[in-house]
Order: sequence, then structure tokens, then C-alpha cells
Amino acid sequence: MSEHFGTLSDGTPVHRWTLERSGTRVRVLSYGGIVQSVEVPDRDGRTADVVLGFADLDGYLTHPEPFLGALIGRYANRIAHARFPLDGLTYALEPNNAPNSLHGGPRGFDKRVWEVEPVEHGLRLSRVSPHGEEGFPGRLEVTATYTLDASGALRFVYEAVTDAPTVVNLTNHSYFNLGGPGSGAASGHELRLAAGRYTPVDSDLIPTGEPAPVADTRFDFRTARKVGAGYDHNFVLDKGVTDAPVEVAELHDPASGRVLTVATTEPGLQVYTADHLSEPFTPCEGIALETQHFPDSPNRPEFPGTELRPGGVYRSETVYGFGVRQ
Repeated sequence: MSEHFGTLSDGTPVHRWTLERSGTRVRVLSYGGIVQSVEVPDRDGRTADVVLGFADLDGYLTHPEPFLGALIGRYANRIAHARFPLDGLTYALEPNNAPNSLHGGPRGFDKRVWEVEPVEHGLRLSRVSPHGEEGFPGRLEVTATYTLDASGALRFVYEAVTDAPTVVNLTNHSYFNLGGPGSGAASGHELRLAAGRYTPVDSDLIPTGEPAPVADTRFDFRTARKVGAGYDHNFVLDKGVTDAPVEVAELHDPASGRVLTVATTEPGLQVYTADHLSEPFTPCEGIALETQHFPDSPNRPEFPGTELRPGGVYRSETVYGFGVRQ
């Protein structure tokens, strides 16, 4: 089911789609592929929205930088100095996180209107990113399929093909607060990660070198514990790249009993505690768990590769499952 959600300044209409299955209700916008809301029950059966979002289109246009719920590309996370080498050439990107490129640039996938068509229990979003968009090479044909499975889990499947060598790294940027609106900071949630290493970063949040062990550091979430604040870091998942999603994370809100599980094919997961969220939200009101390849991988041959070449198919799959604990 779709409805008109607003109109951009150039006259382009934006629509909102509603998906519902097995107790989960999700609303998705054609603008930015944004997941506006995810409603699930708590341990007492009370339903609440567990992701941060704006009530109208103007909210997203006025406050673009948190990337609330958005489909991120061409490259999720940061590319140092907004440039990278590929096949002997250096590509200059549009910087938007000086001096770096963040989440695809000033007009990344999160600020584009996507074509949307219904599929069984979900939606297929598609667009063509032309050669040179935000500085990235190659004409990229992208599809992102959002579905609800029989358990009410939200599944994202990203696929892309290109006509020239390029780099691709797609993710969803939802901020979760399992307590629902008005419940305060999400920093009191408990997090468990199947990650024995993380990528240390400099003051610009660019990786400084090889991944480091989490043991005996504040980055050790191998046993569930309260998240706290001060995180915007990529965790190196123990499983590496996989053909099918493997569960790698669990987020639990003791107050409501809600539990979020994350399964993915990706080798990394960015934990962002949103310390700098501002009005109408408050710092740490949500936690982003962004499945991804590592930040700055195009400049780091030792990291899992993000190159896509003609004849190849980029594919990434992530599943956010919802449950309760008594």
C-alpha cells in the first residue's frame, strides 16, 4: 500500500509504502529508500516505533546529515581525502566530511528518489547511478529489496552491476531505540557482537592501520553489556564475508524486553551511538548498526575488497530480526 508523502522542490513526488507481517509494521519512503518507522511489540504486547524518523518529508530535507533510516551508497562510511586509486587511475570524489567523502558524498543514494515496485511481502527499489555521480566511475544499476519474512524480520538484499570498474558498499542507516519514542537514550541497551577485532581510527574516523583485538578494551562486546556512548567504529566480524547471512549481533532493551538481532553477509558492522544527534532528537537517542565493508577499503588493499567490475554482481544481504525477552 502506498500514499503520497510530499513533493520535492523540483516537483518530484515522494511516496510512502507500508509493509506489515507477523506483528511488524514498516514504512518506507521512495526518497532515499528511507525506513521511516518499524513498529514491533514489547514483552507486554504494546507496539511502538523502534527506529528514529521524521513525521514528514520536510524533516528529512531540513535535517539530512543524520541519514535517518536511509539507503547509503555508493560507498557507506568514509573514504579518506575523498579519493581512491583503481586500475592505475585516481578518482576524486565530492567531499562532504572534510576532507573525506562520507556515505557517498553530498548527494548520495540517501538523497535520490528511487523507483519502487511491490514484490511478495515487500518492495524492490531501483535506480541507475550514472558514471561520474559524486565522482564515482561506472554506470551502476542498483536494486534494493526490502521484505518482511514469516517471523516479521526485516530483510535487505542489495544487488548492483556496472559497466566499468568501480567500488560499492551499501547499507541501511536506521537508528534503533528499542524502548520506543520518549524512552530516553538507547545507550542503556545491552549489545553483543561476534567481533574479536575492530578498526582503530584517527580524529577524522579514518582507519589508522591493521585491525586491533577488542580484548581488554571498551570495544569488547563479545559478552553482552551496556553499550554506553562514544562509539562510531567498525567492528571486524569473526565470520568474515559469507554467502548467506550469519547472526553477528544482538541488541536488548531490558526495560521493554525488545530484542533486535542482526544477521549479515558483510564482514563489518559500524556501531554508532549517535552522540551528536541534535534537535528534534537528543544525543544517544538511537544506535545505528550498519552492516558494511570496512571504511576506506578502496585505499586499503589489506581490507576486504569493495571493487565491482563489468560482468560481476555486487550482492549484500542483512536481516534485522525482532523478538522479546521476559
